[in-house]
Amino acid sequence: MMNAEKAALRQLLIAQTEDLPREYITESDAGIFNNLIRLPEFAAAETIFSYYSLQREPDTVKFLEYALRLGKTVTLPVCLKSGIMEARAVSSLSELSESGYHLLEPLASMHVVPPEALDFIVVPALAYDLEGYRLGRGGGYYDRFLLKTKAYTAGITRERLIYEALPREVHDMPVHCVVTEKTARPQIRSLA
Repeated sequence: MMNAEKAALRQLLIAQTEDLPREYITESDAGIFNNLIRLPEFAAAETIFSYYSLQREPDTVKFLEYALRLGKTVTLPVCLKSGIMEARAVSSLSELSESGYHLLEPLASMHVVPPEALDFIVVPALAYDLEGYRLGRGGGYYDRFLLKTKAYTAGITRERLIYEALPREVHDMPVHCVVTEKTARPQIRSLA
């Protein structure tokens, strides 16, 4: 039942995202970037993990370029078979290629950074709720990956895609902070 509910909600969120006005997307991207780089956990982090955004996802390209300019170790995900994801370090965004999933990922030759060595992770989602739970695309890659790290997790989404509560299962992990163009909402409860 839960999977059917999540699948229906995913379709709704994809349609809702497609309907967002271009001007709102541009303004939202700028606000998300500013709120993300102001987080003290980002400032203190030496090793960053973030996906490369595509289409109408909140823009991470500017964030990745900024982290590289600051001299941080920047890693991006590579999705392997059987739901495994690894972090590979890049020194430039030119070191990416399109994967079988149509994502931009680091080249196979790039150094793998273990999850426990990461300090700050940007977690993608179709939407977040007020408690930091997300609805992703359904592959489970991030849920499995986040179990292996103690890094600070920041979920980024647009303010119009914040829900009071999203369906969740036992394996779903909330992020430490949800960042939108309006605010950064740290989660109060202990995530230990």
